[in-house]
Amino acid sequence: MKEKIWLSSPHMGGAEVRYVQEAFDTNWISPVGPHIAAFEEALANYNDISHCAALSSGTAAIHLALIILGVKAGDEVICSSFTFSGSCNPIAYQGAVPVFVDSERLTWNLDPVLLEEAILDRQKKTGRKPKAIIAVHLYGMPAQIEAIMDVARRHEIPVIEDAAEALGSTYQGKKLGTFGDMGIYSFNGNKIITTSGGGALVARNAAWIQQAKFLSTQARDPAPHYEHSHIGFNYRLSNVCAGIGRGQMEILDTRVGQKRKIYNMYRKALENIPGIGFLPEPAGYFSNRWLTTILVDEQQAGFSAETIRLALEAKNIESRPLWKPMHVQPVFKNVPSYSTGVSEELFRAGLCLPSGTNTTEDQYLQIMETILKLQVTNPALS
Repeated sequence: MKEKIWLSSPHMGGAEVRYVQEAFDTNWISPVGPHIAAFEEALANYNDISHCAALSSGTAAIHLALIILGVKAGDEVICSSFTFSGSCNPIAYQGAVPVFVDSERLTWNLDPVLLEEAILDRQKKTGRKPKAIIAVHLYGMPAQIEAIMDVARRHEIPVIEDAAEALGSTYQGKKLGTFGDMGIYSFNGNKIITTSGGGALVARNAAWIQQAKFLSTQARDPAPHYEHSHIGFNYRLSNVCAGIGRGQMEILDTRVGQKRKIYNMYRKALENIPGIGFLPEPAGYFSNRWLTTILVDEQQAGFSAETIRLALEAKNIESRPLWKPMHVQPVFKNVPSYSTGVSEELFRAGLCLPSGTNTTEDQYLQIMETILKLQVTNPALS
């Protein structure tokens, strides 16, 4: 069988091994050490934001953000429906209730008009406002974040900005993750940069980030023995993983450029196939193009997104449907949701194409030829 072509595999830049070796040489093999502080500083500086806590995952960052905002059992938290489960699972960790809001068509992200409708309806039905809003930037594309923040400010609801897929993306020149009250990033193995597994919480409020660091190290109070007055978590990033992150930060902008080049390559090769569409980049929006995504109109194309996925899979090439919306997931079938059908339509018609920065030119040619052959061999188009 041919070598597998992955959707988006880790890609080292070279400097990572030096930082990791330094961690071994100095015996900082734990969730403490100099690489953690240096990685946090690099992330904060890159995003032009004051404070950062390096954590074990983006999900952990969202969980701590909810705790810091005082979300408790029975509270409601609004969340983008069209996202990965890591965006909303922490709501359930707190015993709170997720309220899912659908996407708009421009960016595929949280619909600000529907968001306001949901807030007003929840107030009418429950007599209180949602405790927080989790707004996601999907596949690196900025949400209509300014409009979302306007709604949130009018109703005095804090925003957790989920930029797990959007490190390096900007809206009107400002880095994503820095518009909300708190922002989160993910460094999972398939993200634009990786720390093997990891995440970060950023904010301009120093006390919040200090609290996140305290809670992420089992909430140990200052004492010569182990004293605990709060429930804590094992959520801190290790010094070794932070060393990988320091090396990855050095090539982050290079990776963004490569991802955007991959998107442009696909678009040039495939945009003239009837029924295949791409997510455009509106004026003022800058996407890191973490994954290149397409929509397939089966009636126009003569084949579906699933046909493409299976054709690629037959050649040991990984692709993936777009996220299945959270409001139609079995685990969340009984929670409130506000849907226009947009995200369900995107899920049915969408596909994430292989977008690895270490995928070779020949491999990309193989991917595109596989898709182009579906057009050539389809009787409906001949």
